Amino acid sequence: MTQLSHDDLGSVDEMHDDCEAAVRHLPAAAPSLHFADFPHDLPKPEIQITEAATRIANALQLHLD
Repeated sequence: MTQLSHDDLGSVDEMHDDCEAAVRHLPAAAPSLHFADFPHDLPKPEIQITEAATRIANALQLHLD
């Protein structure tokens, strides 16, 4: 016995109601992606290279300047 992929789908009305319920729970507006809305540069965090990290980098012949 084969089962068709659409056998377990709800009715069109049920799916429509599900979509409307999902939309009601979405945020009103998404955050902006435009640079003009965030014209300032945020300060970059300072990265501390520990003594252990330096030893590992030296052992792998990496150069942390």
